[in-house]
Amino acid sequence: MLVFLLLSHLSLSGAVQSGIFGGHKAKPHSRPYMASLQIRGEHVCGGVLIREDFVLTAAHCLYRSDPLDSVVLGAHDIRKQEESQQRIGIFKPIPHPKYPKKTLKNDDPRNREHDIMLLKLKTKATLNKFVTVFKLPKKYGKMRAGEQCEVAGWGERVPGKGPESVLYEAKVRLDKAANCKNKWKEYYDQDQMTCSVSDGKEGFCQGDSGGPLICGKGKILYGVTAYTGAPCNTPEYPEVYMRVPHFLPWIKTVLG
Repeated sequence: MLVFLLLSHLSLSGAVQSGIFGGHKAKPHSRPYMASLQIRGEHVCGGVLIREDFVLTAAHCLYRSDPLDSVVLGAHDIRKQEESQQRIGIFKPIPHPKYPKKTLKNDDPRNREHDIMLLKLKTKATLNKFVTVFKLPKKYGKMRAGEQCEVAGWGERVPGKGPESVLYEAKVRLDKAANCKNKWKEYYDQDQMTCSVSDGKEGFCQGDSGGPLICGKGKILYGVTAYTGAPCNTPEYPEVYMRVPHFLPWIKTVLG
C-alpha cells in the first residue's frame, strides 16, 4: 500500500510535520528567490519568486481549512522580524486549471497531477540583494538522470524535535523516469513530473511543498516540490516534483 506525503504543513496522510532532512543550513540570504507561504504568520509551504508580483508553488498548498494569506520574501529566519523581510498579501491564487477543484480520495491519481500554482501578489516585491527573481527556463526540455540538483525549505527537520526556523538546503540526484514510474505506477506522469532518488540521508520532507528544485549548477528552476513516500527519508520511493519546463506554456499565459 502506498503512503503519500503531500508536503505541505498539514499532509493528507496525517504524517508528522517536517522539512528538509539531512542537508545543512543555507548561508543567510543566499537564496533570495525563496518565499515562505503563510497563514496568520505561520509557515505552511515554500515557493519561488518568478516575477516581482508572482510566486510559483504547489497547488495542493491552497486546499486547507484556512486560506493562504501572505508570502514572506527576503527571509532567512522566518521566526524573526528581519529588516530584509517583505510580507506581501496574496491577491489571487491561480492553481493549474486541470488540478482538482474538489476534494478527492487521497489515493486518487488526479491529486498528484497538475499540482502547480501561481500566486498573484497584491503589490510588487521590491527587488534588492535580499529579494530577487529566479528566471524561468527558456525552453521545454528534460534533464538527464544522475544530474545533481538542490532543494531548500523551512520546517522541522527531525520529527518531534521542534521547528527549525532558518532555511535549510539539501542535494538530491535526479532518477530515471522508468524507475519513478515503476515505483509510483499510475501516480507518476513522465511528462509532468521528474523525481530524485533519496539515499535516506538528505532530501525534502513535509513543510517543503512548493519549494524549488534547482539544477544545472544552480541556474535552472527545473521543478516544484510535490510529494514523496512516508516516512520521507525512506529510499524506497523517489521524491517527486512538478517539472517546470512542461508547464511553461501555462505559466507564460498567466504571466501575460
